Amino acid sequence: MQSTAKKTALPAITLAALGVVFGDIGTSPLYALRECFISAHIAINEATVLGILSLIFWCMTLSISFKYITVIMRADNNGEGGIMSLLALNLRSNRIADHRKIILIAIGFIGASLFFGDGIITPAISVMSAIEGLSIATPIFDKWLMPLAIGILTGLFLVQRHGTGTMGKFFGPITLLWFIAIGLAGIHSIVQTPYVLSMLSPHWAISFVYHQPFVAFIAMGAVVLTMTGGEALYADMGHFGRIPIKLAWFTVVLPALLLNYAGQGALLLRNPHAIENPFYLLVPQWALYPMIGLATAAAVIASQAVISGVFSMANQAIQLRYLPRLTVQHTSDVEQGQIYLPFINWVLYISILLLILIFQSSANLASAYGVAVTMTMLCDTILVSVVAFGLWRWPIWKVALFAVPFLLLDSVFIASTSLKVFSGGWVPILIGIMAFTILMTWKNGREIVYSKLEKDALPLSLFIQSVSLSKETIYVPGQAIFLTGNTNIVPHAMLHNIKHNKVLHERNILVTVITRDVPYVPDQERIRVEVLDEHFQQVFVYYGFKDQPNIPVALEQAYGQLRIPYDMMQISFFISRDRLIHTIGDGMAPWREKLFISMQRNTSPVSDFYQIPPNRVVEMGSQIEI
Repeated sequence: MQSTAKKTALPAITLAALGVVFGDIGTSPLYALRECFISAHIAINEATVLGILSLIFWCMTLSISFKYITVIMRADNNGEGGIMSLLALNLRSNRIADHRKIILIAIGFIGASLFFGDGIITPAISVMSAIEGLSIATPIFDKWLMPLAIGILTGLFLVQRHGTGTMGKFFGPITLLWFIAIGLAGIHSIVQTPYVLSMLSPHWAISFVYHQPFVAFIAMGAVVLTMTGGEALYADMGHFGRIPIKLAWFTVVLPALLLNYAGQGALLLRNPHAIENPFYLLVPQWALYPMIGLATAAAVIASQAVISGVFSMANQAIQLRYLPRLTVQHTSDVEQGQIYLPFINWVLYISILLLILIFQSSANLASAYGVAVTMTMLCDTILVSVVAFGLWRWPIWKVALFAVPFLLLDSVFIASTSLKVFSGGWVPILIGIMAFTILMTWKNGREIVYSKLEKDALPLSLFIQSVSLSKETIYVPGQAIFLTGNTNIVPHAMLHNIKHNKVLHERNILVTVITRDVPYVPDQERIRVEVLDEHFQQVFVYYGFKDQPNIPVALEQAYGQLRIPYDMMQISFFISRDRLIHTIGDGMAPWREKLFISMQRNTSPVSDFYQIPPNRVVEMGSQIEI
């Protein structure tokens, strides 16, 4: 029965995956082939058209169909994918020396940082390229293209806080209609010039590279635009599973994309002047406005998928302690993965707005696009090669057989897109550097703070022994919860409570939240309890990096194990709110210390992040010099 249910659900899951996973790569035909010729100033003739199309086909086959779909998607962390999951898998390996894992963390951070850059460029270029079809219909719309794009994206970001559950039901069918439409448009053109299908032969790609190596090298920076969204296939694996994504790719997405690219190529063979906008000129005049509407809907869906992906990755980084606590709102009572981060949402919106105002067209934005994608692909190749060696136990020769060709291919892509740095490629690099700096500064700053706290701290065992032997210790009724990151030392909030109030509660529970390198922790593994003495208990709460922490719910489970009546009105949460002071000396560079202090001061309150009722919280402040 279960197998039958799964088979019945497979088409529905595959349809849902179409709407979320393939939006980015699915809107690439709007601009990718045009940029291949324009960016490299390639003359349009049989050799160049078939050469470019052959490069597109073989690069998509090798990088997407083989590398991502066949190999990288095997690297699932309890079913979850994405570069943060891949990093967590690497850190779990005992075959990699600890001192080398910092290199893997840096690579993971670089890939994640560049994904943020991709999240800013994708909505801008997708929506702009979709509505530019209006200028093909009539030049009247030319001056309205930017305002229209800004209006559509503004509406998209405004609805984020309400969630996308209702709209999400339509994403799959609309995206399926999009792929059918672009496939049919391609077939209509291929029928008129069937010779274009010879693009499947590698002869054309090899001949093009051999006879025009420099032109082909430049063109590779635009060919990579046909593969944007490869990371999304892997990152969204946890939502839909490997099989539905594979099924959607090989049965719908890949055939539709190749048919459309071949159709655009056939059009160029018949009419080289169609390079102005080969996607929309491929469409019959009667179908132009419907196709513009459908393209705009597909672009909005692609943008939504990327925005949701950025939310998800930011949330994972927060749970893994790589980012400061940010406000996370749940937009669905049913779907755990539907979240909204207000700060990230408006940073994305303002950045996209600035991009559109600066670059003003999809052709100009294409110069900024690709750099982040190629470097993320390289990071994925390195990390999955290490997973193959460390966790899958592949022999070195097998790892090399996979890694070397793809490292070379990714390096060619990076070298080619690097030529676009001064014409716009600096944008994702700048965004990536800023995000990477924030990630590393927060990680290093937390390590310094914990080191300072441990240096000045009192051992917990010694403290419990001293208060239990002292006849001067006064206990008051009630239960005190102390959140602590180090189980061996006395929480600062507890020391300050004794210092100022001269008392301890009858029951003191030290709660330590631990994030495991798995997406979700089952409820039965959520809690571990240790009784230290009659007045002190220790509770360990385990979450995965995609779980949403809820301390009151976890405590109710812990109280059940301790056999204590659970009454929130009898519980007080004592939380340390440390004030960091910048000092000259060891540690990070002064500007990084100031950045870390600024981030620490603007983190979301602990009570909000752990869903603790604010009226049960007592904050105890202290100063720490870093």
